[in-house]
Amino acid sequence: MQKRNLRTVWCTFTFVSLGILVAIQIILTRLLAVNIGGFGRITFGPVALIMAGLWFGPAAGALTGLTADLLGCLMQGYAVNPLITLAAVCWGVVPSFFRPSARVKNARQTAVLAAGIVLTGALSSLLFNTMGLVLILGYNFYAIMPTRLVQFAAMIPMYIIVTILLYYSPATDMVRQSLRSKTAA
Repeated sequence: MQKRNLRTVWCTFTFVSLGILVAIQIILTRLLAVNIGGFGRITFGPVALIMAGLWFGPAAGALTGLTADLLGCLMQGYAVNPLITLAAVCWGVVPSFFRPSARVKNARQTAVLAAGIVLTGALSSLLFNTMGLVLILGYNFYAIMPTRLVQFAAMIPMYIIVTILLYYSPATDMVRQSLRSKTAA
């Protein structure tokens, strides 16, 4: 069985790619999002963080989530909420541990990746983001949880579909090939 490599290759290609993914996440989360009340948001921003973790490893996914959240807070004038920042880091880290093998694309591995995204959504959206809204910002848990559950149920299938389409696209092969050439040099 092939050993999975979750190590990040830190090179110019990696940093530039992560910077692009941070920019995509900020655009999708801060500019193209649809707000639901004051505590819910329809956005595809987490997909950029998931892809950072899948393509470059958990450390790169964590760095991408942290950077995107901190820059997003600065752009919108929010104070940094450590629990919401932790949720952004989770989007970049957790799915990378469910990454399918590069060589085999089958239903079982796709289901494992989907399960990783569901787990990450539960941790990030339902646990850490909700805790951040309740404990730090003072929202009422019972008032916000129904909307958060609807948001979770609506967005997780979309995250799974977009992530799987991107992961099994030629983009993943291009990233892997570029990283292979960097490690060989």
